[in-house]
Amino acid sequence: MTETDLCYLSALQLRDLYQKGEVSPVEVTEAVLRRMDELNPTLNAFITTTPELALKGAHAAEQAYQTDQSPPPLAGIPFSIKDLVPTAGVRTTRGSLLYEEWVPDYDAPIVERLYEAGGVMLGKTNTPELGWKGDSTNRVIGSTHNPWKHGRTAGGSSGGGTAAVAAGMGPLTQGSDGAGSIRIPCGFCGLYGIKPSWGLIPQYPPSAVELFSHLGPMTRTVADSALMMNIMAGDDPRDRLSLPTETDYLAALKGDIGGLRVAWSPDLGYALVEPEVREIVEKAALRFEELGCRVDETQPDLDDPWDSIVHVIWSSAFAGLYGSDLDAVRDRLDPGLVRVIEMGLQLSGAEVAIAYARRNDYYHAWRQFMERYDLLLTPTLPVTAFRAGDDHPSEIDGEATSYIGWTAFTYPFNITGQPAATVPCGFASDGLPVGLQIVGRWRDDVTVLRASAAFETLAPWADKRPPLSYGES
Repeated sequence: MTETDLCYLSALQLRDLYQKGEVSPVEVTEAVLRRMDELNPTLNAFITTTPELALKGAHAAEQAYQTDQSPPPLAGIPFSIKDLVPTAGVRTTRGSLLYEEWVPDYDAPIVERLYEAGGVMLGKTNTPELGWKGDSTNRVIGSTHNPWKHGRTAGGSSGGGTAAVAAGMGPLTQGSDGAGSIRIPCGFCGLYGIKPSWGLIPQYPPSAVELFSHLGPMTRTVADSALMMNIMAGDDPRDRLSLPTETDYLAALKGDIGGLRVAWSPDLGYALVEPEVREIVEKAALRFEELGCRVDETQPDLDDPWDSIVHVIWSSAFAGLYGSDLDAVRDRLDPGLVRVIEMGLQLSGAEVAIAYARRNDYYHAWRQFMERYDLLLTPTLPVTAFRAGDDHPSEIDGEATSYIGWTAFTYPFNITGQPAATVPCGFASDGLPVGLQIVGRWRDDVTVLRASAAFETLAPWADKRPPLSYGES
């Protein structure tokens, strides 16, 4: 096995090899750290690396395998954390010049849980300022590049983590998703990512868009994401809205999905999508019939909620953060974020209240639609990865786009809080990955994971590695 092969093993494969004594946590961690030294200067996936912390964790895991009959479930497994999430003693910039030197004195709940499970912390991954857009560029370190084609975006706002995992810099990474920020970068980088049901994984401190924001795993395999969910999910008193769970998500992958009723929608009735992307995803969606599902092309009769719900809540939330002292911080904020804040400042309290009321109506419309279906399939994204550094694609199928309005397949399910995952389902003619979104009923994460695993068995993707070439973009 080459060192590159070692870096591309899944977490579960590594755990099996550790238990057999065929490789050691220190050996793997050192290999991953060398790969980070080689690749990160070009990919810009990490804002801050923590090699000393990683090696300390690897040595502790090695000792655990030698002395403990039941080592922790992530003992010796490398992971990374999005730089929006506080980490005690480790710089947490939030992708912002305002927090460039912030070193928290506490760990977020998910960080505590990953440490307690024996995971090996590699560092903090890149994100746009406060996660405001679908490209991971900021004024702290610049743009994260897509491992499949340098010069293209890795997506956002969890793009640093997906670039790291896709390039073999650790098998596990954590993302957050307020309008698609797990599914967007995983779709662009050819990874698996799931936005669990809202509240299933505790979030502290809360996001600026608290009622939209979800934490979740991003990995090369479905099983690795289920493993992370086993560790990260469950209530915590610091998140008053977090949900208890006793589900073993890894064990739940084994069930059959034959007989499920599946809705397939290429555009949700309103979304722009590039014809090539639509064709690739449609072929993948129809393969669910091979898995014994009944697939119907349909969707509820709903308008795009961007203008009436998402934009109002999103822009007003950021206006609430910085509106009172915008003139004092304007020069240190991303210009695109400033424009969003300024739009939010134009809204009245009544307009924001109306958007929240519409959010409830929108949720119930989807709930009623999903009474007829177990799953919904859509494209994850309407395009392949656009140019790194752009706030959004300039156009989709010839039509102009807006700052988050281009993510029309992902943000509906931040409004509803339903579980939604993206699975790699092919490559476009530009050589870039395309993703299929799998959406489940309210709090039915198990069926989404199980369907994802079934599709992975039918059309595996984890053996596909990006060329890591740095030619024309």
